[in-house]
Amino acid sequence: MFDVQKLGSGYGEIQVLSELTFEVGNEILAVLGANGAGKTTLLKTLAKVLPITHGSVSWEGQDVTHTPAYDLSTRGIAYVPQEGNVFPNLSVAENLSLGALVGTRPKDERLDEVYTLFPRLAERKDQRAGSLSGGEGQMLAVGRALMQDPKLLLLDEPSAGLSPLYVDTLFRTIAEARKSRGMAIILAEQNAKKTMEIADRVLVLSLGRMHLLEKTKSLSMKKLMQAYHI
Repeated sequence: MFDVQKLGSGYGEIQVLSELTFEVGNEILAVLGANGAGKTTLLKTLAKVLPITHGSVSWEGQDVTHTPAYDLSTRGIAYVPQEGNVFPNLSVAENLSLGALVGTRPKDERLDEVYTLFPRLAERKDQRAGSLSGGEGQMLAVGRALMQDPKLLLLDEPSAGLSPLYVDTLFRTIAEARKSRGMAIILAEQNAKKTMEIADRVLVLSLGRMHLLEKTKSLSMKKLMQAYHI
C-alpha cells in the first residue's frame, strides 16, 4: 500500500534521514527510537511538511514523491502532528467538522463513529478545543483525522505528555479504529512498551537510519534496546 525507497530528508542543509526503505500494508507500523533519532522528521517527511531530498514514496501504486501536502488528504492520507494539532478557538464539534470536508460519507455518520470511539469528545462537543486537557486534545486531533476516512493515518507521538489513563485510552482506541476501518497506521512514539502492545511491526531509527524492522511478536526487549544503540 505504502512504499518508501531510499528516503532522505532533513532541514535545509542538515540531512537527518538517510536510505530508509520499508513498506506498510494493512497494519500498525511503530516507529521507535531515542530522542533525536528522526521519528518526527520521518512523519513530517511522509506528510510532506518537509521536502524529500532523496528517494521515492509510492501510495497505492502511484508515485507521490512530489505530491504536495494538501493533496495527500484527498488520496486518503491523514496526518496528526505532535503539536498544534487542533484549532483552539473552535469547538470540539467544529474541529471535527473540518475533518469531514474530505470524504464522501455523511458527516453525521462519521461523527457518530468518532463519538463512539471517544465518548469524552461527545461530552465536550460544544467546548472550545483550547480549553481541553492534553489527553482530550489528542483525542480530538485523532478524531478529526478519522473524520477524513483515511486509508493511512500518520500519528506523531500522540502519547507525549499524557497521563497513563489517557495513554491507555488513546492506544486502545487507535487499535480499535485500525481494526474497524481496515486502515494502515504509522505510529511514531517514545512509549515503546505501550506501542508494542498494539503494533504489528516495529521500525527502529537511530541517527536517522533504520537499525531494525521486525514483527512485534518475534521482537525481544533486548534486541529492541540493541537497535536503540543504548
